[in-house]
Amino acid sequence: MSLSRCQSVHNDDPITRGFVSLPFNQSYYHIQSPYDLPQEKRYNFVNGVHRCWVYSTDKPHTRTSRTKPRTEIAIQGYQYNSGTWGFEAYGYVPKGTSGVSIMQVFGSKPPTATSLMLMVYDGNLHYYSKSQVVLANIYDKWFKLNVIDDFDSGKIQVYINDELKLEVLGRGGKYHAFKCGVYAQRNASRHMKSCWRDIKIFRKRA
Repeated sequence: MSLSRCQSVHNDDPITRGFVSLPFNQSYYHIQSPYDLPQEKRYNFVNGVHRCWVYSTDKPHTRTSRTKPRTEIAIQGYQYNSGTWGFEAYGYVPKGTSGVSIMQVFGSKPPTATSLMLMVYDGNLHYYSKSQVVLANIYDKWFKLNVIDDFDSGKIQVYINDELKLEVLGRGGKYHAFKCGVYAQRNASRHMKSCWRDIKIFRKRA
């Protein structure tokens, strides 16, 4: 990808220092939502805020999928299989949303499908399903989320409000891509919602 299409990142943010900011618009993402409903029934983008919601009784995103219901912003325009990539956004989860993934690094060696999932259970943000608390008391407040994925080394870092909260190894796979929104998991609440603004995608300079 030509860096002429990119914008340099200001060096005052140590998390993304040495990265370039890539264009982000509807050419680079699509919405995955229940296949039997108009998209606007589960997603909108108003005043710079993406709102994603879904019900535990909803259909999956395709007729043939056996996965649980979701409304996700799938950033498939930036699939990558080398280098170091970054996701940055401000997220918001309202009280009552539980049993849901709000952010993924999609892509993994079988039998799993993801290298990272950040899940909300009972007001706390977890690495996968209650295995590790990444941020307590997440409800009803905006938080800054950065995910840095070094595809070549397999290292994934999660920063919240500019503080390193998690460092794990990914799970390989042919390629990775970022996703955010709501994707029902075990013991999901009836209604799940998350909001996102100022989404940015970065790639580290070679």
